[in-house]
Amino acid sequence: MSRRADARRHRGRHAGALVLAGALLATCVPAWPADDVWRPQVALPDTTGPAGDRFAPRAAPSPQRAFQPGIGAIPPLDAHPYALAELIDLAQSINPDTRIAWNAAREAALAAGIARSAYLPQLSAMALAGHQQNDGQSDALGQSVPVDDRYNGSVAALSLQWLLFDFGRRGAIFDATRQSVVTAQLAFSGAHQRLIHRVSVAFYAYSATGLRTRSSQQSLADAQAIQQAAAARFEHGIGTVVEVAQARQAVAQATLEQVRAAGSREDAYVALLAAIGLPPLTRLQIAEAGERPLDSVRDIDVEQAIETAMTRRPDVLAAYSNLQSSQAGIRLAKAEYLPRLFLFASSSHARGDLSVTGFPALGSNEVSTLNLGNSGDGFSVTGLISVPLFDGGRRRALLSQARVRADSAGTVFDQLKIEAARQIVQAHNDLRTSLQAHRAASELVTAAQTTFDAALAAYRHGVGTATDTLAAECLLLEAQVAAADAYSAALSAAATLALATGTLEAAPPP
Repeated sequence: MSRRADARRHRGRHAGALVLAGALLATCVPAWPADDVWRPQVALPDTTGPAGDRFAPRAAPSPQRAFQPGIGAIPPLDAHPYALAELIDLAQSINPDTRIAWNAAREAALAAGIARSAYLPQLSAMALAGHQQNDGQSDALGQSVPVDDRYNGSVAALSLQWLLFDFGRRGAIFDATRQSVVTAQLAFSGAHQRLIHRVSVAFYAYSATGLRTRSSQQSLADAQAIQQAAAARFEHGIGTVVEVAQARQAVAQATLEQVRAAGSREDAYVALLAAIGLPPLTRLQIAEAGERPLDSVRDIDVEQAIETAMTRRPDVLAAYSNLQSSQAGIRLAKAEYLPRLFLFASSSHARGDLSVTGFPALGSNEVSTLNLGNSGDGFSVTGLISVPLFDGGRRRALLSQARVRADSAGTVFDQLKIEAARQIVQAHNDLRTSLQAHRAASELVTAAQTTFDAALAAYRHGVGTATDTLAAECLLLEAQVAAADAYSAALSAAATLALATGTLEAAPPP
């Protein structure tokens, strides 16, 4: 067999050995779906806590619509009136908060993929070709000999570096990054819930301005009716100039209230566009909220709601995941005290007359190949154990730092649970108060309407006075405005309670 064929046989055997080592290593790497690196799912991985821990995260609620890369431009808006569910769907597509949360979740997933790559070997293929030339003369024993040497050649090498064992250091890093993925996905889900709440509250506020606008229009019509009655009484000689002036004043006041109501409606419209993420000059038709019966809003068991919320609220689950990540940081700091076992392997082939005694490393991840002859094949396998002995207290400081971070994460987790419970209790109280206020305001509207109708009828028949009629009309407007505000406040309180308990997964029912 020729020398060239023998060299090819050796190169094939050496390269095959390195490829086989890489294939065997792949079976030792922890499983992590490749898709999670590029498209983090809202259904969260299990991050089981200590046995019996009732705050261990469960599957977090997924948002109504997953944010997709590239979305963010304002889509064409239809001419039909947009209901609340459509507004929320539109906001989830274009609002910058959801894009930022999506990018954070994707970045965390990519970081987990980078941490996973630490289990794999570093395999480098390198090639070098060159030309050497020496021109001159050599003097020896009084004789001058001309020197004219020219050498051409090439060197090819395949190098492998593999960290075989590190007492859990890579595992701690991988666990920490995986918890970061969970935290980022929870933040993504929380951003959607907060967006749903923000759009819902803005929609209810806008709907309340519509009720106030209609009430102001009705109040203006009632004031004009009183003015007509005062003018008729004056023409028949049973009224006074003062009554006519008071009626005109009431019409002017009702007109002013109508202008104010229209201005408040425009402000609420701009606020709704801002909540969605649309420019303030966007013209969008908004559907009426409708008369949703508030009797369907049921009271809840606050204690049970608090206990359930601890396994559903994204911020509480994220704090728990952050606590788990800090515990992984402690394991990582402890692993720095332990040795590491490396494997180095290289296969090389040189031909020609080029003399190369070392193959340089070209980057931080490249492995240098040494002791190459100027012709022939080479293969080497080297094992290395690295034992840290002294580092000036760096590892001790890192361990103390990791423990401090874990203590802070635990404190934040405990405080967040208390804050979540406070928010649930506060939201429950606000909902109960707003429902009671709406019932009282509804009864007030009924009574004020009856009083005004009777006062106006009596004034038209010459029995009542203009003062009593105008006072009844003002009380009726106040009652209608109070009822509209109480209705909007009740719907907003219900949405806030759903957000506080972690159950605001989609648009509230119409």
